[in-house]
Amino acid sequence: MPSSARTRNGLATAVRVVLVAVVALALSLAAGFPAQAATGPSITKKHFGTLPDGKKVDVYTLRNTNGMRVNILTYGGILQSIEVPDSRGKFANVTLGFDNLPDYVNKSLYFGAIAGRYANRIAKGRFTLGGKTYQLATNDGPNHLHGGDKGFDKRVWQAQPFKRNDSVGLELAYTSPNGEEHYPGTLRTKVVYTLTHDNRIRMDYSATTGRPTIVNLTNHAYFNLRGEGNGLILGHRLQINASRYTPIDKTLIPTGKVAQLSGTPLDFRRPTAIGERVNSKDQQIVRSGGYDHNYVLDRRGHGLDLAARVVEPDSGRVLEVFTDQPGLQFYSGNFLDGTLRGTGGHLYPKRSGFTLESQHFPDSPNHKNFPSTVLRPGDVYRTTTIYAFSAK
Repeated sequence: MPSSARTRNGLATAVRVVLVAVVALALSLAAGFPAQAATGPSITKKHFGTLPDGKKVDVYTLRNTNGMRVNILTYGGILQSIEVPDSRGKFANVTLGFDNLPDYVNKSLYFGAIAGRYANRIAKGRFTLGGKTYQLATNDGPNHLHGGDKGFDKRVWQAQPFKRNDSVGLELAYTSPNGEEHYPGTLRTKVVYTLTHDNRIRMDYSATTGRPTIVNLTNHAYFNLRGEGNGLILGHRLQINASRYTPIDKTLIPTGKVAQLSGTPLDFRRPTAIGERVNSKDQQIVRSGGYDHNYVLDRRGHGLDLAARVVEPDSGRVLEVFTDQPGLQFYSGNFLDGTLRGTGGHLYPKRSGFTLESQHFPDSPNHKNFPSTVLRPGDVYRTTTIYAFSAK
């Protein structure tokens, strides 16, 4: 073949390769997949804002090979956004949050944050350990909530990114000094977020202490599988693998009883729309203005079990929660009131998000029949929870 012919054939082949690549990219974008979907896992860092005391806050963006993207703030260890595809491949952010730091500081309802030292409520902010009574802040009516006035959700965490062949992640560390928020003991805490190739966010928590103390950590992400700011969560079909729960009093504190769910509007052992019974006249529902209850999980052992599964029928998006914790707090967004504007510019009305918080039980230090939350020197607090996303 003459050299001129070979040159023309080579140019034609190169043009065809370029055209194929352009068409593939166009189809990918048309289907809703970000251009980064074809690349390997990655993690990037940007400045997110500066706190009034001058501390810098960064946002890390984790991306897996499927194009799923997760933004994590060093402020509060917050899951700021979680972008996952629906059944047609269209991506949307499915967690509630803000697009700026001042709103997280001044307005946040714990959106996506690490809650601690003690997640959930402690009655009257008081507990006794080793014969000594400790008085914590009462920042939720008469009770203590999510670590007090300045819990872990309002602290700046030290971040260390990492990357593996099939995952990418961020290790966050924070040392809470003895007496912070009136808790005893210096608590050294690590939370490792890992985004895997199969669209899972794995959260590994660990902590050690210099003195006996209490610990209960969780993530407080609000979800709307229709997409953040895209309507209410009443049509989401929820299943919780629990046959018992801890009833609450008028101030949302557990009474100490562990009751059967059978025959109550709180029973989600079978997939049920969140809105089907959320306005029930049942005393437990009335007291909390919806669902805000700790479910005692039906566990099979000490490892990770499926605690809950949520399906959003219109988008086909599915969220499964796996955990090794004994309890799961289901909250139906009762206190959202339409005054907060989120990352997408939309207001968040009542029931526009729900939480599934893996945990030990609320007010455990004051109930001997509940699983203990005491951590002692020499022991290590360890727990793992996974948010697994898919589409039907």
